[in-house]
Amino acid sequence: MADLSQQDWKEQLEADNNSTILDVRTQEEVDEGIIPNAKHIDIYKGQGFIDEIEKLDKSKNYYVYCRSGNRSGQACALMNQLGFENAYNLQGGMNEWQGKVVKQ
Repeated sequence: MADLSQQDWKEQLEADNNSTILDVRTQEEVDEGIIPNAKHIDIYKGQGFIDEIEKLDKSKNYYVYCRSGNRSGQACALMNQLGFENAYNLQGGMNEWQGKVVKQ
C-alpha cells in the first residue's frame, strides 16, 4: 500500500492504463458526488465489502479514496492482505480533492 498526495495520485492515475478507481465511502457520501469512473464499494458493509473486493481483478492497480483518507487507507491494507499488490490511498480523500466530481 502506498499513501499518495493528491498530486501524485492524480498524476500516477492518469499515466496508468491498468487502473481502477475505488470509492469506499457510504452511499450517502457518494450521492454528494463521485470521481468519474470510480467503482463504489462501501467499506462499512463488513463481510460484504470483502466479498465484493474478492471479485476484483488482482492484476489491476487500484486507486482508493474515501472522505478523508482514513477508510481508504484501511481498505488498501485489507486489499494487500487479500493479495492485491497495488493499492494506492488518496491522502486527504474527497475533502482535499481538486479534480472533477460527478453526480451519479
